[in-house]
Amino acid sequence: MTFDAPFTSTWMDIEKQWLDFNGHLNMAFYNVLFDRGVDQIWQEMGFGPDYLERTGHTTFSAEYHLCYLRELHLGDKVKVTFHLLDFDEKRLHFYQALWHEDGWLSATGEGIGLHIDQSGPRVAPMPDDIYQNVSALHQAHSVLPKPERVGRVMGIPKKA
Repeated sequence: MTFDAPFTSTWMDIEKQWLDFNGHLNMAFYNVLFDRGVDQIWQEMGFGPDYLERTGHTTFSAEYHLCYLRELHLGDKVKVTFHLLDFDEKRLHFYQALWHEDGWLSATGEGIGLHIDQSGPRVAPMPDDIYQNVSALHQAHSVLPKPERVGRVMGIPKKA
């Protein structure tokens, strides 16, 4: 299996019901857009809608750090890029970027995903075929530079 580096989602529209009282995309829906982008690459790796039914396994989000860089509005079209930074048999560390159709960066996200056996539920190793797909994606993405925003720490800087 071959993958693009980085993976790029299809174009997505900002939906009217996602706007807040300021007239721009509400913060919760940045996560929806990032999640829809992940759904597309998950499908390619074998974690699609039938994965849970077929295997009793799924993925959960364990942690996600989102940075808002530029507002989005109704009528904007965006796409999500996905860069698999690291993984093991149970976890995925990834970086996402939300791009406006005019080429500017709207938001970034960094996350840890877990492979889950729903019978527990508990974190569990991926089946070999899925692990091989994740490995192929990681290999394709290993040529990408580490994104500047990866590993950011949140806090209020103290004056010396």
